[in-house]
Amino acid sequence: MRLKSAAALILAASLVPICGFASDAAPQAKKHAAKKKPPEPSVQDQIETLRRSMQEQQEQIDGLKQNLAVKDAELQKAQQAAADAQAAASRAEAAAQAQNQAVTDNAAAVTTLQSTVSDLKSNQASLATTVSDETASMKKAIESPDVLHYKGIGITPGGFTAAETVYRSRATGGDIATPFTSIPFSAADQGQLSEFYASARQSRVSMLGEGKTDWGTLRGYYEADWLGTGTSSNNNQSNSYVLRQRVIWGQYALNSGWAFTGGQLWSLATEDRKNISNFSSDIMLPQTIDPNYEPGFVWTRQYGLRVTYTTPHVAFGISAENPQTLSPGGSNTLNSGVAYIWGQPGANGGLYNGAASDGSTTTSSCSISTSSSGASTITCLPVVPPALTTYAINPVPDFLAKIAFDPGWGHFEIFGINRVFRDRIYHYLSTTKTTASGTTTTNTIESAYNDTEDGGGIGGSLRVPLFAKHLDVGLKGLWGSGVGRYGDSTIADVTVRPTGQLAPLHTFSGLSTLELHATPRLDIYANWGGDYVERVTYLTSSGKKSGYGVSESNSGCDTEGLPISANGGAPTFPVGPSSCSGNTRDITEATLGYWYDLYKGNHGRFRQGIQYSYADRIVWATLSGLAPKGTDGMLWTSLRYYLP
Repeated sequence: MRLKSAAALILAASLVPICGFASDAAPQAKKHAAKKKPPEPSVQDQIETLRRSMQEQQEQIDGLKQNLAVKDAELQKAQQAAADAQAAASRAEAAAQAQNQAVTDNAAAVTTLQSTVSDLKSNQASLATTVSDETASMKKAIESPDVLHYKGIGITPGGFTAAETVYRSRATGGDIATPFTSIPFSAADQGQLSEFYASARQSRVSMLGEGKTDWGTLRGYYEADWLGTGTSSNNNQSNSYVLRQRVIWGQYALNSGWAFTGGQLWSLATEDRKNISNFSSDIMLPQTIDPNYEPGFVWTRQYGLRVTYTTPHVAFGISAENPQTLSPGGSNTLNSGVAYIWGQPGANGGLYNGAASDGSTTTSSCSISTSSSGASTITCLPVVPPALTTYAINPVPDFLAKIAFDPGWGHFEIFGINRVFRDRIYHYLSTTKTTASGTTTTNTIESAYNDTEDGGGIGGSLRVPLFAKHLDVGLKGLWGSGVGRYGDSTIADVTVRPTGQLAPLHTFSGLSTLELHATPRLDIYANWGGDYVERVTYLTSSGKKSGYGVSESNSGCDTEGLPISANGGAPTFPVGPSSCSGNTRDITEATLGYWYDLYKGNHGRFRQGIQYSYADRIVWATLSGLAPKGTDGMLWTSLRYYLP
């Protein structure tokens, strides 16, 4: 465009003189001296000259146009070259960018490759470790599995073997387990003799079956020992004591925290280690060798149907448990014309034990007569022994409720028990008729009815760790009426009013515990506890005292009695003092012992323990203040191997 503009300007400029030349007037002739003038060109010459000039101008214009066309062509070529160069530059820039990206990508790829190589090396080492661990785990699972698998459930065996001994300063005839309510007075025949027993009967076997589902867990648990006694069991030669049902239950547990359990359980009143559990390993038993534990410890093992709800820090539970009323304690003196029934012996045709106390033989009732010369004559009459056990005729189950707290420091429980007692009361009329053949008495029922009495109690427990969990402090107690059965000593639940009605007795059980975890292998424990039953006194219609803790005389408690014989033979069996009918007021025991793990690891636990206990049994005093007591010092040893 610049070249075209320049050519147009040149052409316009060349036309200006031409036009001027054609139109300007002829200049005036100067007045000079006359000179010879050249001949003036003719018009034809001027036209020719103008034509040639215009032709030259045209040629110049054509040249300029030609040059302009050439320039245009060159300009187009230059523009094309510039566009090509720009495109090439763009391509070069794109190529450079691509090259830079490629270099960046290559660098990233190299970094990634280096990281991948490092990861591969790490993974290879980890894989080698994993393979080694898996191999070791598989080898362990094959050689020593924690759980056995059968048809989709896990089976965990457990238990321990026990080799134990006990020495008592006064004989009780109770083997390894102490009958606390039978601790003899010092003047009793057994009170003059010490005793030693050795036993493996506390050995235990258990098995847990557990099946996992999406919604929860199904469990079944079995536990037994050999502390049962069959009708033919003795320790003469074979020591063939029978396997005993201890704990057997099934559970339906949901992931939401609800659990439904039924079977023979530790009672809901028994202290748990955490939350509310059914497992024996989670029950806070006193650390004793004595399988009858410690006075003041609250427990039973019996049928229960239990519902629990568990959260991380609080657990709730309710249960209906199998009832049983202990034989009414006290003098049980009735008004004239009153009788009652509350229980019955086991039926031989059923599953309750109806056998005699020694299985086949009889005992004897002996009397001593002294002649005027001083000679003594012993007369023994064989009698049929009583049944082993009396079973209460219960109306309803025992109902229990408990709440347990685990705030993060210690374990705390509150629980309640509701009980119902029933007997049938008879009012009768006695008539006596005398004839020539003798006197006969006839009793005629005038009325009969069932009487129901309520009982129950409230209890609680706490267990807290101190000194960085090296010392555990525990307290437990139960107070109520008619709950003596839940105390460890099995003192009386009820007595009988003169009217024949059952009267629940007020009782209290309490236990304190210290457990020192001196080392990872050594535990030292000390317990002190007791069971107490309150005195209750009634007067019959004739003015005679009746009830519990009412004793006519304890004057013979300090006098040793003559033994009796079996089957009419020579005297062989010990007897208690005569004129010694006091009812138990309280039983206490202090215990000190230790457990030491000789081995504790993957192959189980082998532990050894020694325990010393001192127990008191005190009876209610007579009106004169005489309150004899029986004491017993006991030393236990134990050697146990626990399955891992």
